[in-house]
Order: sequence, then C-alpha cells, then structure tokens
Amino acid sequence: MMQNVHLAPETDEDDLYSGYNDYNPTYDTEELENDTGFQQAVRTSHGRRPPITAKIPGTAVTRPIATGYGSKTSLISSMGRPMTGAIQDGVTRPMTAVRAAGFTKAALRGSAFDPLGQSRGPAPPLETKNEDSPEEKIRQLEKKVNELVEESCIANSCGDLKLALEKAKDAGRKERVLVRQREQVTTPENINLDLTYSVLFNLASQYSANEMYAEALNTYQVIVKNKLFNNSGRLKVNMGNIYLKQRNYSKAIKFYRMALDQIPSVHKEMRIKIMQNIGVTFIKTGQYSDAINSFEHIMSMAPNLKAGFNLILSYFAIGDREKMKKAFQKLIAVPLEIDDDDKYISPSVSMKKIVMKAMAEKYIMTAAKLIAPVIETSFAVGYDWCVEIVKASQYVELANDLEINKAITYLRQKDFNQAVDTLKMFEKKDSRVKSAAATNLSFLYYLENEFAQASSYADLAVNSDRYNPSALTNKGNTIFANGDYEKAAEFYKEALRNDSSCTEALYNIGLTYKKLNRLDEALECFLKLHAILRNSAQVLYQIANVYELMDDPNQAIEWLMQLISVVPTDSKALSKLGALYDSEGDKSQAFQYYYESYRYFPSNIEVIEWLGAYYIDTQFCEKAIQYFERASLIQPTQVKWKLMVASCFKRSGNYQKALDTYKDIHRKFPENVDCLRFLVRLCTDIGLKEVQEYVTKLKRLEKMKEIREQRIKSSRDGSGSSRGKREGSDGSDSGQNSSASSKGERLSAKLRALPGTNEPYESSSNKEIDASYVDPLGPQIERPKTAARKRIDEDDFADEELGDDLLPE
Repeated sequence: MMQNVHLAPETDEDDLYSGYNDYNPTYDTEELENDTGFQQAVRTSHGRRPPITAKIPGTAVTRPIATGYGSKTSLISSMGRPMTGAIQDGVTRPMTAVRAAGFTKAALRGSAFDPLGQSRGPAPPLETKNEDSPEEKIRQLEKKVNELVEESCIANSCGDLKLALEKAKDAGRKERVLVRQREQVTTPENINLDLTYSVLFNLASQYSANEMYAEALNTYQVIVKNKLFNNSGRLKVNMGNIYLKQRNYSKAIKFYRMALDQIPSVHKEMRIKIMQNIGVTFIKTGQYSDAINSFEHIMSMAPNLKAGFNLILSYFAIGDREKMKKAFQKLIAVPLEIDDDDKYISPSVSMKKIVMKAMAEKYIMTAAKLIAPVIETSFAVGYDWCVEIVKASQYVELANDLEINKAITYLRQKDFNQAVDTLKMFEKKDSRVKSAAATNLSFLYYLENEFAQASSYADLAVNSDRYNPSALTNKGNTIFANGDYEKAAEFYKEALRNDSSCTEALYNIGLTYKKLNRLDEALECFLKLHAILRNSAQVLYQIANVYELMDDPNQAIEWLMQLISVVPTDSKALSKLGALYDSEGDKSQAFQYYYESYRYFPSNIEVIEWLGAYYIDTQFCEKAIQYFERASLIQPTQVKWKLMVASCFKRSGNYQKALDTYKDIHRKFPENVDCLRFLVRLCTDIGLKEVQEYVTKLKRLEKMKEIREQRIKSSRDGSGSSRGKREGSDGSDSGQNSSASSKGERLSAKLRALPGTNEPYESSSNKEIDASYVDPLGPQIERPKTAARKRIDEDDFADEELGDDLLPE
C-alpha cells in the first residue's frame, strides 16, 4: 500500500496543484468490476456513501486501479473527477473550488445552505478608538471649529450680532490651536487651508456686521496677503464696501478696481456688480462724468434696472436734458425676462417675477417724477412726454399713474384747479383708475371743507370699486364731518374688512368712538393701532388723551412720556405733561416740562403765563419779568402783560423802573383805568407832584365808564335784539380799554391787589387770560384721517401727500 503514497518534499511548497496533467483513469472500463467504489455506488443508488474526509487519515478510500498504462492512483469521486481537499500524491489539496459558492465542510454534515453566513451571529464589536491619540484629538478639535463657525452664522442670521462675533472669535482661537497641533503631528502641507479660510472670512464678516471696521479690514488683509488661499482677491470687494461705509471714497474705488483686475472676464455678472459699485461711489464723490462712464458701460454690456436708474440720476445731476430722455428710454427697454405665458412655474418663481415687476415700476415712476419737471419747458409737457414713452412700452398701465402724479404735482404747487381738472379726466377710465382719481378728488374737496363735493366723489370712488378701502375711508370722513358718527363708523369698519392694514380707518374709528364718549372702545382701537404703528406720535397722543378723559392722569402721563421719547421737541406734549403734573400738585415736575416746552416754542402764551406766575409765587419776580415782556411782544395790544411787568418791578423794590413802565403804558393806552390807579398809588407812595394830574384823569375816566355802563344797561332793558350787537361793538374796544371787557375787569380786579409789596400776589388763571394769539403748533379741530388710493408700489401721493391731515389734538 505504501508504494502508491508519494510524500511531497517539505521544501517544495509550490507543488500543491501538481498532477493535473496526468492521465485520469476514470474512463478506464476494463477494471470496473474490480473497482470497489464503483460497485458500491451501483448498489447504493448513486451516492449514499459515507462522506469523505480528505484531511483525516483513513476516511478517504484509496485503492489501486489498473490503467492501460499500468499506473495506479487514488480515486475519490465515482465520476472520476478529482475533488479538492483530497489527498493526491500524499499532499492534501485546499478546498477552494466550491467554497465561493457557499459550500463548506459543514454542508457535508447536513447543515443548512447559508452562502451569506447569516447563521454566524452578529459581527464582533468595532474596535474602540483611542481618544488619547494625537490624530483623534485633531479630528475632534476640527469638528468643534466647524460647529462654532456654523453657530456664528446662525446667530448672525437671527440678528444676535454680538453672539455671532463671540462665536467667530472662539472659532479663530481654536483654529490656531488646531494648526499648532497639526504642525507637531504632520507636515505643514497637510494643514486644512479651507477651514482656515472659512474661519477668517467669518470673523471678518462678523467684525463688519458689528461695525468694527478696523478689525474687519485687518482680518481681510490677512486673507488677501496669504497666497495659499485661492481667489482671495475677490475679498477686496468687501474691503471696498467697508471703506464706502466709512465714506473713504478714494480707497473704496481703489479696492473695487483692484478686485476688478483680479476677477477673470468670464465672471461677467460679478464684474458688472463691481462696476456698479464704482459708479455709485463716483456719484457720492460728485464725479458724475466718471459715474456716467461706468453706468453706460453696464447698460451696453448687461443692462439692468439699478444701473439705468443711476444713469438717469447722473444725467439729472449735470442737467443734460437730452441724455436724460435717452437714459429713460433705456430704462424702459430693460428686459425683465418675465414670461407671462408660462403656466408651469413654481409659486416661488412667480413671486420673484411679481417683485421684479413691482421694482421696475417703482424705478420708472420715480425716474419719471424726477425728470418730468426739467426735460421740457414746463413739468406738464415733461409729464406728457414721459406718458407717451410709457404707453409705447411694456408698462402701459403706468401711464395712468403718471397722469395722477401729474395732478399731485399741481397740488404741491398749490394749483388746485389744475389738479382737479387733471383728476376729472379719469372719470371715464376703467374702474380701478376711476376709483383712484375719485378718491383723490374726494380728498382735495375734503381739505377745502367742501363736504358736498367730497361726498359726491367719495360715492363715485366707492361705486367704481367697492373694495377700495381708501374710498370707503373718505366716504366715512364726509359723514363724520356732518356729525353722523355711527354711520361713519360703519364705513370705517367696512374699509377694515376689505383691508385689515388700513390704519387710517382704524384711527378714525377711535376718533368716532371718542366723539360718542365710548372711551373704552376708543382706547381699544388706539391700542390696536399702537401695536401696528409703534412710533406713531399721533396714536400715542390719542391714547394719552383718552386716559385723561377717563380721569386716569397716571396712565396719561405714562403715555405722554412715551410720546416725548418719540418726538422730544414737541412743545405741545411737553406743556400737556406740565399741566398734568400741575394738576397732581407736583410743581417741580410741572416747571421742568413747562420750561422745556418754552425752550422749544417760546411763543405759547399759556406756557409763558404759567412760568411767570410760578416765579412770582416762588418770590423770584425778577425772573418773571422776562416772560411777561415776551408775552407783551407776542401780544402788543394786550395791556395786561405790561401791567404785570410793572407790578413785578414794584414787588422787587425797583419803584423807579415800575413808575417808568406805568408811564409808558399810560402813554400807549391813555384810557386804561387800571394803569392810572397804579400810577396814582405809586406816585402817592413816592410823593411825586404829578399825582394830582393822574387823579384828575382817573376821575374823568371813571365817570366816562359809569356813563357807558348806564347806556349799556338801558339798551339791554329797551331792546333785547340789539343787545348782542352793542355788546359786540363794546367788546371791540377791549384793545384800547381793557376795563370794558369782562375778562379785562377780572384781570384788573386781580391787579388791584398789587399796590403794596406786603400784600400777596394772586396770579390770574388760564381762563381769565384773554389771549387772542393762536399757537401754530397747538390743537386744531379734530378731524379724521383721509386716505388716498394705494397701489402695490405705495406711490408718494398715496402715503406721503394724502395720507395724514390730522395733527395731535
């Protein structure tokens, strides 16, 4: 048996697959009857033989087979094919032929077919990372830097600029630590330049957002000077923007041009934007010729709305009429790339197109209003030229708006007839234009107190467009003027239902409720309006006024304080605060606000009188003199102010000055009884000889006064119908003889108490002051706000010229 066993030499490891070219005696049929394996296979129906294990000695059956060549070999398979894993020539061959298909030795022992190895169970756990290794530390630090940069950007987008800057600084510190660690572990070439660039760029951006321009410029310089960063030259645009904010226009232009030189010509859009910045900077420096060159180049290469509008501004600055016309035509011809026939566009794209069209209309309307008064001999002819150009363009609907602006220009020039005639031309237009024109006509007639005409055109505006909130508001105003407040409120409410942002209607509802003494509802309306218009002085005043009417002075004071924080120079609000503090008994606070009111508007008689009386009550008569002298300058025909000046001189001990003042008053008002009385008393106290002369004049005037009073009394008893007329004629002499007026008599009674310095001075109240002076900044008749027709672009006539006509009450 051993003679057929061939052992491979131990040194020959490459001969594992030897013998494949030898003759295989499988098909030798001469010795089949002597082949034990074949006979066994026939008896067991092909293959119920015990499994053959090649690697275990004794399990594989080896038998000598006689072949035609007399050679004998080991036969393992009944089919004659040598199996892998069998022992040939004494060497165990590896089982590689069938293992790739999922056959293993276990399958021979009856196990299930499992080519994917799913029965092996879960995979072993991953090998744990060594967190103390330098590579892992660098990886974690880099991740932290990226997180800080992201947090900085998010904070900036949320408006927290201070937090964004802190995060950016922290990212910069950690990035420097990261660079040092990388240099210690790896070569400098492996440093992450992209991360360094993003950290520095974010830091510079946050510095600029926080208006720390010097630090931002230094950080940008670090990036620009490092040649390892690709395309860093583009950041010179950002540096130019910073210099522009600092009004360093020469450096801004320099950096813009440097950036333009470093950007390839293939980036056309970016180059156009930089050239536009250069043109804007030239406009700010007054170099309009250079600005024109920049904008003309842009309009020839890639025309856009902003460049076209700036070109018109530049030509307007140098006064070139023909060039203005050509530039306006170029602006009109700028393509918007809006395809109205495209039915398959997303909502976001559709909204973008709407915004672009609205912006184009705004630029065109503004340019037309700018150049129309100067391109022709008159602004009307200029508007007509602009209208014709617009009608021949894609913005045909703007022609009507230009016509309405023409009417508003007439209105600004106080030419109301031309404004009305221009607006009346739209009565036969389409409903939208007709409603807009009728709304403005209603407003004009309302301002002129022609409420019948205002109501007529308000009806026309409402009938043309029932959903026009401005028309409904103006209709409510005409009804408000007639005193029907309930009906007016209904129109205001309908205007609000059509447009919840119609602040004029909400304001007018508050006024209506205040007129109806429904103060709680009025307060609710004004508080809602305050939530919309946070810094509206009118709304703040109305809230304070409602609280005052509700007898809540503390709340009124609080809201007036908010009002003066918005308009700190409003003398009316300051004097109202002084009056409220005075009613509460706080004289010091009242003096502070009255004095501030006087400082901003030194012509308010009520404030002047209060300050003069305050100084007299506090025994500072010398300071009171300057206020009464100013009052006498404002109302030179009112003798009472001069009498108060003389009284202050007398109370302060300056009798000679008081005497001179009384004499001056007597010279200007020789029939004033009060002045003669004070002259008689003062001359008696001093011992002057001319006292007899004044006594004689006083007796004559008193007798004349007694006769006049008897005539008045007899006329009252005789004819009640002529009583009012005679009293009016008598009252007309109050400028010459204040004692004939009832108010003058009350004032004289007060001033009679001033002959002696030991007697207390009693100042006259506000009601006893007969002041004919009207405060130009003071209260006017409370009228509701009018409204003009508004478009998407918020035309000037809608929100600036015709928006508000109600001053604080």
